[in-house]
Amino acid sequence: MTVDDHEVFRDGVAAMIETQEDMQLVAEAASGFEAVDLFRRCKPDITLMDLRLPDISGLEAIVRIREACPTAKTIVLTTYKGDVQALKALKAGAYAYLLKSMLRLYMLDTIRTVHAGHRRIPPEIASEMAEYAADDALSAREVEVLMAVSTGNANKVIAGRLHISEDTVKAHMKNILSKLGAKDRTHAVTIAMRRGFLDPL
Repeated sequence: MTVDDHEVFRDGVAAMIETQEDMQLVAEAASGFEAVDLFRRCKPDITLMDLRLPDISGLEAIVRIREACPTAKTIVLTTYKGDVQALKALKAGAYAYLLKSMLRLYMLDTIRTVHAGHRRIPPEIASEMAEYAADDALSAREVEVLMAVSTGNANKVIAGRLHISEDTVKAHMKNILSKLGAKDRTHAVTIAMRRGFLDPL
């Protein structure tokens, strides 16, 4: 089953699968809720899931599908290559994480690998995850502060919005800079966006 809100992308995936004797596309969904519903009805061996969907996120859809069927195998297909997003997907229960730009190289082989019960992360993403594996993750509050910083807010405005003191905002920023190895606020936002901390998924 493919899950993506872009019909052209689903058509491209379908065309690749149609050429394979050992694969059959049994369902296509354009949203997270539709994916959960179709999974229950069609019970596909493999689900190809986009992360950014118009209703619930792909991560939420994976969680709901696995609640209905704990053995469900999902491959995430996304444009987001940050190590944080990949880790979230794997924790949600995804078996593999592929960038859409990698489909021609890896998709068919990854489907077979996952069907055999194995996990798959391309070297490009695995090396990024390994690079940051020992780092302290940003707390939920630190992410909130950085989100507010990313839209150009001063500490005083952030403090008011989050109902904390300005000193607390400054303390959070000090921790954020340290954890991300950033030189200043702008650098911290740039790093956080690249790694996927600021994506709402």
